[in-house]
Amino acid sequence: MNRILFWFLPIFLVLGFFLGNSRSGPRESAQDASKASPPSSNEMEPIQVAKDGHGFIGTPSGRRFTPWGLNYGHEGKLIEDFWEDHWSRVVQDFQDMKALGANVVRVHLQFGKFMEGPARPNPKALHRLGRLLRLAETTGLYLDLTGLGCYRKADIPSWYDRLSEEDRWSVQARFWSAVAARCGRSPAVFCYDLMNEPIVPGGQRKPGEWYSGKTLGGYDFVQFITLDPHGRPRDQIARQWIQRLTHAIREHDRRHLITVGLLPWIPQWGHLSGFVPETVGPELDFLSVHIYPNQGKVDEALMGLKKFAVGKPVVIEETFPLACSPTELEEFLKQSRGIACGWMGHYDGMTLQQLQALRKAQTITTGQAMYLGWLELFRRLEPK
Repeated sequence: MNRILFWFLPIFLVLGFFLGNSRSGPRESAQDASKASPPSSNEMEPIQVAKDGHGFIGTPSGRRFTPWGLNYGHEGKLIEDFWEDHWSRVVQDFQDMKALGANVVRVHLQFGKFMEGPARPNPKALHRLGRLLRLAETTGLYLDLTGLGCYRKADIPSWYDRLSEEDRWSVQARFWSAVAARCGRSPAVFCYDLMNEPIVPGGQRKPGEWYSGKTLGGYDFVQFITLDPHGRPRDQIARQWIQRLTHAIREHDRRHLITVGLLPWIPQWGHLSGFVPETVGPELDFLSVHIYPNQGKVDEALMGLKKFAVGKPVVIEETFPLACSPTELEEFLKQSRGIACGWMGHYDGMTLQQLQALRKAQTITTGQAMYLGWLELFRRLEPK
């Protein structure tokens, strides 16, 4: 199964990794978000699931809201790598993503940066998260807060991987309790994504083997939520885990949406993660799935997407022309409109104008050309 997982790891940091050393020059400085004018009360409002169960609305206005967003990184780095010493970079990137037409930014928060011990959240990290919320409110961008990241081995506390399943779930709940307590009052939170691409294993794993062991660009994006099913149905373990973390969030925040970033359905293995939509869907406000269509297989990608239509809104939380052309991705996105009601791609710090300038100068790399094709598509298909 690990060989298959390799092909479905998220790629926003990986692409940034090989783009990072080919920038077109320093970015212009940006003012701190605190110096900008605060938004009026009607500019941002909490987002809820629409009564028809297919899309989203703002409350209390009832206006339809279509998530159209970007997974955020900068030169292959996580936000926690630069949001303390290079805050102006974050501000500029948020302004640039807004100018591209985005209304949601997906931010990945690593567990080790937010928990100093099993029962001790990191106050400095929570303070910076509060600063990010204020920036989002000022810029008018909603946040998809994806938590419990263990993407980089050096950032994972050694004590964390020694915990039992029960203790690990308890600490994960404390992470989400701290985040929800800090974020619950902000209108800029679109959702809490409990974890990026979690998996329930089909059999027993070795002690401490919580990750896939497959790194891309130095990052491991997959986590297992247990090491031994002990004969329990995989989908029931997934459901119980979601219930545990949702309860921790709801103690502090009862209005913002909750989801999980799920691996796709594929013909050979079905829902290989163990997170079966029919089972976990009732525990979530909406379903998030990561789909990268393969060349010549748009129909297969659409078939996989349909497996997540179980009566809750569906958001394609990750997509990109990684294994297909921008034209094929455009076909997939357009045909997905009857199933999905939100879409998110990737952003790594280079604007559409910078990439177009590199193309004009004939100095654009293959990776940059992929990003350019995506951002041009993102701008063209922006929901109206």
